[in-house]
Amino acid sequence: MDFTTLGNTGLRVSVAGLGAGGFSRIGQGTGSSRAESVEIVRLALDLGINFFDTAAIYGTESIVGEALAGRDRDDFVISTKGSVATGDELVSPDTLVKSLDQSLRDLSVDCIDVYHLHGVAPKAYAYAVDSLVPALLREREKGKFRFLGVTEIPPLDARHESLTPAIKTGWPDVIMIAYHMMHQSARSLLPLTTRQGIGVLIMFAVRVLFSEAGRLKRVVDELVREGQLPAQLEDEAEPLGFLLHEAGARSIIDAAYRYCRHTVGTDVILFGTGNADHLKANIDSILAPALPQGDLAKLEELFGALVDVGLDAPGNLNP
Repeated sequence: MDFTTLGNTGLRVSVAGLGAGGFSRIGQGTGSSRAESVEIVRLALDLGINFFDTAAIYGTESIVGEALAGRDRDDFVISTKGSVATGDELVSPDTLVKSLDQSLRDLSVDCIDVYHLHGVAPKAYAYAVDSLVPALLREREKGKFRFLGVTEIPPLDARHESLTPAIKTGWPDVIMIAYHMMHQSARSLLPLTTRQGIGVLIMFAVRVLFSEAGRLKRVVDELVREGQLPAQLEDEAEPLGFLLHEAGARSIIDAAYRYCRHTVGTDVILFGTGNADHLKANIDSILAPALPQGDLAKLEELFGALVDVGLDAPGNLNP
């Protein structure tokens, strides 16, 4: 496993991170038993992953806690989140603190490494900063968590309207942002996160756009019809087939993880799975070399201007 330092936090983290949300929820969303999900987390740790991301809303915190129980606390980094809203109603500071306390119990830890404001929509940003951040900082002083993070809500904020001011003012220690081969807009923010020393977690590297059979072709064809992509792509059975060659990627999913991993300014590439073979394959891709420069140039030429592509959300909205 390769490791990096998460921004200015000092945390040494694996560049591959296991997410316990998304469509899979470490197998809970795809029919796995609790015991099977526990084993996936343990296998990830055994394979070198030390960064585990979950959230109160996922219903997987206690599974992660059970899987990591008995392990040396220095061997893993826990990232979890508290929701800023329930439906259209913003949560109170007291409600968020109660969620934090419950997360500590469910995870069976005394201190969470990174605690995020979860899914901050643009319309909720000012409230989150003015009311929720001060409440959380008081809890941090009590030793409940070490570093404060914030995650965007990609299906409702494709242009990063919440994270942009957060990054510019530098109040979060860590951010989680959506980024992939056909939604490259986050790349413009990475030089600033680097200067500010903000750790960067990448979500949506693959999702269903690149993993569900036939979806990529349907999406590309629609973008061609809308005039957002060149007409010749509609004639391609595999629109990203140019990435698949001996010196390039083994598969589109392989390319997707390698693209994100080797973008300058990213720290941890998150993925979710309840399948041991997928777990191993995803780690292999994240640890593989960068894509050839020619392929990267073509990805930027074709898709660099696209926004709000492949941001499909499961019921819990984030990975």
